[in-house]
Parts: sequence; structure tokens; C-alpha cells
Amino acid sequence: MPKPSRLSRRQAQALQTAAATLVALGLLLWWLLPLGEDPPSGTITFRTGTRAGVYQKYGDLLRKAIHKDMPDLNVKLETSAGSQENVKLVANGQADFAIAAADAVETYQQNGAPGADQLRGVARLYDDYVQLIVPADSDIRSVKDLKGKRVSIGAADSGVRLIADRVLKAAGIDPDKDIRPRAEGIDTGPKLLGHGLDAFFWSGGLPTDGLTELAKRFDFRFIPIEPSLVAKLHSEGDSTRYYRATNMPASAYPAVQDNKTVPTMAVSNLLITRKDMDPRLTEWLTRTVIRSRDGIGHDVHSAQLVDVRTAIYTDPVPLHDGARSYYRSVKP
Repeated sequence: MPKPSRLSRRQAQALQTAAATLVALGLLLWWLLPLGEDPPSGTITFRTGTRAGVYQKYGDLLRKAIHKDMPDLNVKLETSAGSQENVKLVANGQADFAIAAADAVETYQQNGAPGADQLRGVARLYDDYVQLIVPADSDIRSVKDLKGKRVSIGAADSGVRLIADRVLKAAGIDPDKDIRPRAEGIDTGPKLLGHGLDAFFWSGGLPTDGLTELAKRFDFRFIPIEPSLVAKLHSEGDSTRYYRATNMPASAYPAVQDNKTVPTMAVSNLLITRKDMDPRLTEWLTRTVIRSRDGIGHDVHSAQLVDVRTAIYTDPVPLHDGARSYYRSVKP
């Protein structure tokens, strides 16, 4: 009988490399996923925001990341008017998870609305920046100049509406009497600028696709929201404490900003759920949110700011038990 041939040195090296790769892959899976656990299954409803907004784009990419980690979990991604509607839908059980700005969450709680005490946090995500847009040749130079103008202040249940109303009032403008209000969102407002709208408010991550696309076909500029106005909002207390004076970086919309920053204000976004949401599913989803940051951040710049060290700060709502379990598991 012929003797079995010996492996060549190259073949032996190839087998060693393959074995090492399998070990490394096993260690990676052990680090990313709970050892010995099958991924959660079932169906969840996830609310985002208006089309062409950052909430919607982030939610769509997160759903794809969730499918990789939990292939048997069906994520029903649904649009909405924005933060205020999202908080209401989660609180009353019509949505399982949603993105909402911190000021909208606390406003809902302060109003003693149904289910407010059941709201829980999964992660602090990224900041929304208030963006007040006018045509480039407009005579509007400040928030006060909006008096008598046709201004979109966002849909009734949006986070934009909540912020726009407050900014206008802080500038001495009654949103119901001193302007001609419109309820356009980022999906419709850009098309009407200069053709039915003199200005529109938007609150979203940087950059927002709707404005990036608008910059390709229409000349517009941003109206500054000065620190003094933000300070006035702070003096009113309550949920306005979540607003911080900041500058929109010059890199947000290079074609529009001419390498200049714009004074404005920002508010943090939260991923929220309810107290009765399955802890194990919530722990897995929290893990996906954190681990998918770099992949999502490639397409949604704002997502690059999601960080495990800051994600735990979901004030004004306490962390969900499942989210807390995940953060404890990765605590150094």
C-alpha cells in the first residue's frame, strides 16, 4: 500500500492559519454575543421620524444591524411626525422602541400624560441641532425678523414644533399671531422655501439629507440662534434645561456655510422603550446599538457620537433593566 503523503510546509502553514482564524472568530463572537444564548425572536415596532430626516435614516440602518445579530427578530420600522408623537406612542404601547429628544420626553412627563411613568431609556444617541433656514437673498437676519413671515414650525406632534414654539416665544414672537405658521417637515419644507415659505425650522442631526440635497439646487443660509436666546430659554426651567448653546460646525454643510460656524442650540436624542419590554431583548438591542456605531456612522455622521460611556445617561428617564445589564457587562 502506498504510504500517506506528508503535508507540505505550505499546507501545514495554511491549516495553522485557518485554525487560528477560527479561534479568533470564536473569541470575537463570544465578546459580541452572550455565550450560549439564542438570539431573541418575535416582532417589535420601532418608530423613527419623517422621511428625509436623520431619525429615519438611522432607524433603517439600525434595523439592518439588528437583523445581523437577531435574524429571527422582525423589526417593523414606521415613520412618525417626530419626537412628541414617538414618546406618546411608546408610552401608550403602540410602539416598542422609538427615538425622541430629551426635551420632548420630559415635557410628556411633566404633563402627567398616560404611561409617562412607564417610559425607560435604552441609550443616549446623538444631538439634534436646531437649524433655521431662509433663502440666501432673504431680508431675515435674526429670529426677531420672522414676525409677519410665512414660517414652517414643524408638524403638530414633532420635536421641531416644540422647539420652534419656544424659540419664537423667547424672541418675543407669538407663534399663533405674529407669524403665518406652516406645519411642513424636512420632507416637504425644503421644496417650498422661497415658493410659499419664507423660513423653516428643523431640528436634526448633522448633516440632514434633506438639507444636503436642497443645497445642490437652491441657495439658502442659516439664521443664528444666539447664546443669549438659549440663556433665556434656560431661565424658564423645566425641559428647556436640555438645550445647550453651541455652534453648527462649518463642515456640516460646506456648500452653504462658506467655512463659517453658525450659533445655534442642541438637544440630546434618546432611544426609549417601556418598563415592561422584555429585558433580554432590550439587552441584545442595546448591544447592537453600541456595536453598530461605526458601521452606521459611515452613512449617518451623527451616529459616530454614540458612545458606551455616554449612552447610559438617559435623563429624564431611568435606564431599562435590560440596557443596564448590558452596560454593566462591558464596564471596565
